[in-house]
Amino acid sequence: MKAPDQQYAQFSGTPAPPGDGGAAGHESVDQQLLQRLADAHGVGTSFHGWDGLPHSVAPETLVKVLAALGVQAHTNGLIEAALAEAELAPWRRMLPPAVVVQHGDTALVPVHLRDGATARVTVLPEAGEPVEAAQADVWVPPQDVDGVPTGRATFSVPEGLPLGWHTLQAESDGVTAECALVVVPARLTTADSLVERRGWGLATQLYSVRSKRSWGIGDFADLADLAAISGERGADYVLVNPLHAAEPVPPVQPSPYSPSTRRFFNPLYIRVEAIPELAYLQPRRRATIDRLQDQIQGLNKDADRLDRNAVFAAKLQALELLYHARRSPARQAAFDEFCRISGRGLDDFALWSAIREDLGPEDPLWSDPDCALGSPAAEALRGKLADRIGFHRWLQWVCDEQLENAQHAARTSGMRLGVVHDLAVGVDQSSADAWTLRGVLAPGISVGAPPDMYNQQGQDWNQPPWHPARLAEAGYAPFRNMLSTVLRHAGGIRVDHVLGLFRLWWVPAGNSPRDGAYVRYDHDALIGILALEAQRAGAVVIGEDLGTFEPWVRDYLAARGILGTSILWFENDGDSPLPPERYRPQALASVNTHDLPPTAGYLAGDHVALRSRLGLLERSEAEEREEHEATLEKMMGLLRERGLLPESAGADGEAASAGSSAAEERTIVALHRLLAQTPSALLGVALVDAVGERRVQNQPGTTEALYPNWQVPLGDPAGRPVYLDDLPGNARFNTLLAAVSESLRS
Repeated sequence: MKAPDQQYAQFSGTPAPPGDGGAAGHESVDQQLLQRLADAHGVGTSFHGWDGLPHSVAPETLVKVLAALGVQAHTNGLIEAALAEAELAPWRRMLPPAVVVQHGDTALVPVHLRDGATARVTVLPEAGEPVEAAQADVWVPPQDVDGVPTGRATFSVPEGLPLGWHTLQAESDGVTAECALVVVPARLTTADSLVERRGWGLATQLYSVRSKRSWGIGDFADLADLAAISGERGADYVLVNPLHAAEPVPPVQPSPYSPSTRRFFNPLYIRVEAIPELAYLQPRRRATIDRLQDQIQGLNKDADRLDRNAVFAAKLQALELLYHARRSPARQAAFDEFCRISGRGLDDFALWSAIREDLGPEDPLWSDPDCALGSPAAEALRGKLADRIGFHRWLQWVCDEQLENAQHAARTSGMRLGVVHDLAVGVDQSSADAWTLRGVLAPGISVGAPPDMYNQQGQDWNQPPWHPARLAEAGYAPFRNMLSTVLRHAGGIRVDHVLGLFRLWWVPAGNSPRDGAYVRYDHDALIGILALEAQRAGAVVIGEDLGTFEPWVRDYLAARGILGTSILWFENDGDSPLPPERYRPQALASVNTHDLPPTAGYLAGDHVALRSRLGLLERSEAEEREEHEATLEKMMGLLRERGLLPESAGADGEAASAGSSAAEERTIVALHRLLAQTPSALLGVALVDAVGERRVQNQPGTTEALYPNWQVPLGDPAGRPVYLDDLPGNARFNTLLAAVSESLRS
């Protein structure tokens, strides 16, 4: 089988442009024909909105989305030709682009060949001897393909193949074809033990969690310490924000959900002092690093805003010195092995990083076909920038080592899972992945969301989506490589917007976010590969399945062993909170999420005042607060009914009657004890709730000029910094964690 990173190299050039995309200026197209063509290519022609009503997709949008898929549809003649081609396209290939089969199932594979010819089909296993595939007794009428009578022979994939990435090979008339054959679990079993014995863990934004040794930003060493502290108190995991790499030099994007790549990690999180070569630096260079750390130390005390750019600039200077330090033979061998197993993907990411050091995101090089990955110009840069490429490869090795140490610390502390990573929906349009994986991404398209009650104009996330057909033609290697890298030192993975593995809202360039269309993906293949890589890593998978979704999706995910997500404030039975006994067993349940305020701020209605101040409310603050307090009163009523709060507790918890921080703390404990009454396999505790933080980490609908999204350091109720060093003696932290642990064990 070809190396995974080479399987999609043929698609690394610039894709065909999507055309002018609109129907304007062309003949009026037959709507039924256009809808048939859209259906044939997995493009939804209508959708159910948040209002529960069906909405039709505009014909102009369908034409643009089809163009991004490589299908021209702005005249009836083109549509008719495209429909005919959609029927013939499978017959032009000897083998399908890829075959994904569930373990234990029988898969029938069509093989196209000259009518009357014979074929030999062989499975080349990931490990072991080749296995012959048997032809099945299936007859399909031959087709005329460009004047050539073409037949279809059907072969059965041998039963008993192990889980893994195999190769299917077909030979006929001296012609050989290959495709990926992926055997995936029918059901991921890694979470089974959690259903039998439930667990809990902390959720946090790592960059905000600083120790007194940090360089102004929480880092991998802080992650190890947080895991050790919480693991000693009974936690089974620590869930962190996406740790994906951002820009290679300042300024960097503050949002961890808009990265440069989803495969590799952010060197911003490296703990400089944990790199072994530091001990052997010449005194002068060591003194330089000490000075850099001293200069940045003041940022560690800032209680209001994190300064990623200043921190990253200082760390990069220190890391440059360490990169050029001599490594021992054993360390050099470990670095070489990391580069070998990371393959071409690491080399290409490092090349992008080296170029991006000097060229901004708007530079024409990134869109120039003559400078595309694999072109002579790009290869010339690979040679010219060899040292810088080596530096960025080394940074990824250091990240890998420090993540391995964090996971080891987590498991050593008694955690059953350890570090749970978060996988973002996509990458920025000007990112490394957008350049290096251009051939498997849809051109001229951004992922977003249709209008909902909170964003009535829809959302455009400025992230290019996978091209469904080209991803399959690449044997799903880019998807596999991303998952296997993230899961390398992880006990689990949370997939943000897991519904995107079923369908994504495509917004063509020039359209408003509301004028998009859903494009379907082969969810059996994508979920199967996700389950395969998680099974191999021994990791659980948590799908963030909130928002608008088709009713059967949650049942499908549960049947495949993927945990869902339940947020206390979103789980309702009509106008009342859902009784805890009716929560889903296969889910991670938590009081809040990073897009909601910490619970202390939520109880006090801080978010209502903030949104009013920022001009985000579509009605008066008084009306908004009245509705919010009514929601709180219903929840407090459930807590009182369950004996978790005294009868005197009001709409904002006991604070209404007692007016004290202790009463607020007891209300937060009560909410978590309520969640412990659910059958959910995992319970999540936000670190901000454990220390009394009130400020929201992300306020949707705002820019940095309005609110410091993703830049709020961890603080106490008064906004003073809370350091990791203080957590073991923090009474509020210990009380909540003890209450959760005791509630789950009772």
